[in-house]
Amino acid sequence: MKNIMVIADVREGVLRHVSFEMVTKALEIAQGAKVTALVLGHHITESALQLLQYGVHDLWTVDDPSLEVYQPQVFVNTIEEALNRLKADVIFMAHSAVYRDLAPRLAAKFSAGLASDVIAVVREDDDVYATRPIYAGKAFVKVRLEGNPVFITVRPNNLEAIPVAKDPSANVVAMDSKTSTSLPTIVKDVFQQAVGKVDLTEAKVIVSGGRGVQSESGFVPLYELAQQLGAAVGASRAACDAGYCDYALQIGQTGKVVTPDLYIACGISGAIQHLAGMSNAKVIVAINKDPEAPIFKVADYGIVGDLFEVVPVLTEALKSRQVNGM
Repeated sequence: MKNIMVIADVREGVLRHVSFEMVTKALEIAQGAKVTALVLGHHITESALQLLQYGVHDLWTVDDPSLEVYQPQVFVNTIEEALNRLKADVIFMAHSAVYRDLAPRLAAKFSAGLASDVIAVVREDDDVYATRPIYAGKAFVKVRLEGNPVFITVRPNNLEAIPVAKDPSANVVAMDSKTSTSLPTIVKDVFQQAVGKVDLTEAKVIVSGGRGVQSESGFVPLYELAQQLGAAVGASRAACDAGYCDYALQIGQTGKVVTPDLYIACGISGAIQHLAGMSNAKVIVAINKDPEAPIFKVADYGIVGDLFEVVPVLTEALKSRQVNGM
């Protein structure tokens, strides 16, 4: 293995934390190989410099208006040019909306292997192994990556990010984007609905509501608790289908897959579809009136009670701790 490339994940000009996680893992398995980070976007040069603190050997930036919004062919052409220059053996990308679409395109273009939604990567001798969930998270498979190059998409919040350099000395290279006048499609505008200040897929704490919240207003106590915890708010499919909240909050097999440090499930029964999206959370707290609810089988802590009584008590307790300087 000679070269590893980490393609940073950028949202609105800001690096997502998974970018640092991927760099740390790339350095861990490098064993003498060069680790190069590639950052694509618009007005991203200053933000990209944060990667130097995580020990990358080279930092390549492509700062161009054509990369401000995701246009598949422009991104593919630009990344292809970078990979042809670097001759990378292993390429890390985030398992995000953009790179879930890009990774298969790139793997097909290079006739390369692809391991997607990876939660662990190890190197044993000269072989790289990736672990990923299968059967909606009921089992895990460890696969050996063959070929050159190979692509890996990493699930956010599963790897550790460790700063290693106080005085970065990496080479910083500015590249040009590879636009084309014959693009099959052109993205003119992207409309995003604001659903919260904290990104669900990278949130360390999530407060989530299910059918038990009973209405749109039933989410208000959850938002108040989330505010005290600095948390994101999520929802089960049942809550979204009932019109209590936007589908952008949906967690589950057909929604977002999350791995927070703390997941608080309020009024969620624990259907298989929902568990597939959150069962790998480090600590799960369940609040439900039904003591037989399936969510209690995966929960580390369970509270049998009415969420409209329990959640406000938790919120007030957190406020009290802040007032008392704890």
